Amino acid sequence: MNEANYSEVSEFIFLGLSIYRPTQCFLFVFSTISYATIFLGNFSVMLTVVLDPHLHSPMYFLLANLSFVDFCFSTSTVPKLISDLYSSHNTISFQGCIFQMFVLHVLGGCEMVLLVAMASDRYVAICKPLHYLTIMSPRMCLLLLIGAWVIGLIHSVAQLAFVVHLPFCGSNEIDSFYCDLPRFIKLACTDTYRMEFLVTADSGLISVTTFFLLIVSYIFILFTVWKQSLGSLSKALSTLSAHISVVVLFFGPCIFVYIWPFPNVPVDKFLAILDFMITPILNPVIYTLRNKDMKVAMKRLSKQLPSMKRVS
Repeated sequence: MNEANYSEVSEFIFLGLSIYRPTQCFLFVFSTISYATIFLGNFSVMLTVVLDPHLHSPMYFLLANLSFVDFCFSTSTVPKLISDLYSSHNTISFQGCIFQMFVLHVLGGCEMVLLVAMASDRYVAICKPLHYLTIMSPRMCLLLLIGAWVIGLIHSVAQLAFVVHLPFCGSNEIDSFYCDLPRFIKLACTDTYRMEFLVTADSGLISVTTFFLLIVSYIFILFTVWKQSLGSLSKALSTLSAHISVVVLFFGPCIFVYIWPFPNVPVDKFLAILDFMITPILNPVIYTLRNKDMKVAMKRLSKQLPSMKRVS
């Protein structure tokens, strides 16, 4: 299309999750409670790991960072959704949309690497316990964390570098409550087939590949333990079940959104709710209720906090 024949889109309108006011009121309450729970749950995990010296180990270091990424992931979309549901002002600027997608893909890529790092940590702890402290040294943990953020940044920049200069001249309505690449690209005034293919290749295939690598790694760990002792297998299965649950909860919606051949079906919006509001709640629940050390540390911290307040 000739550039002189169209006016550039400066903002986008979110169609949201529902047009019915009673449903919007329910979603407003649900989103507000969910976000408050996400904040309290993940902040509790981070605070417990930081303040309790018994949890200053690689596993809990990675867990605290996972909680931080989960909280940021929800913060990138849920407060905006709550504001839109309250005010019915469902717009976002072009720059705001780009920034939101940038943050989402940085955090998404970072979380993928953190989950891989946590799987590696469990592999070393279960299969090579005598070398655990040597392999998972503080330096290695720091390198894994830096690597996670760098890979997330590269992944996000690689995604947006191809779409940020797309021409937008027609509809500016996004049938969702946040900016995501598949819907964003479809609004462009140009042939987007190649662009959609690149997005699917970059996000979809990376999600699927990482997911299967993680599952295979867990199977390999369990098989290795099974050869050693059936009693150890039961303990390892109990330990890994929490990690596997988190992996499935995180990757399931991602794979659906980027691989499913009909991305406009409404179910993908509700799968996004799972990613942004349910999974960040379940992660701290899964890792605390299934972990004796975390439960003991939280009880110990809850007893120490009142005395700390009195001293201050």
